[in-house]
Amino acid sequence: QALDEIETTYGDREDLVLCADQYEAAQGAHALCLVTAWKQYWSPDFKQLQQVMQHPLILDGRNIYDPAYVKAKGFAYEGVGRL
Repeated sequence: QALDEIETTYGDREDLVLCADQYEAAQGAHALCLVTAWKQYWSPDFKQLQQVMQHPLILDGRNIYDPAYVKAKGFAYEGVGRL
């Protein structure tokens, strides 16, 4: 639902890539920045994420992931605002 709104607001731009699939969006990424707490992002397939990302780093702006669990899955992890 958000993709339609973004496309309506920003139109067709070369510098904006819209992806319907979360793993497609992470393809070749150096980091994944989580900025929404939508349910579809609560339990990602960390193995698939690690396979598609260039560098397995998660910046969790919503602090929805357990840092120890994510690190055990092979990711560098930073929870925004966490000590």
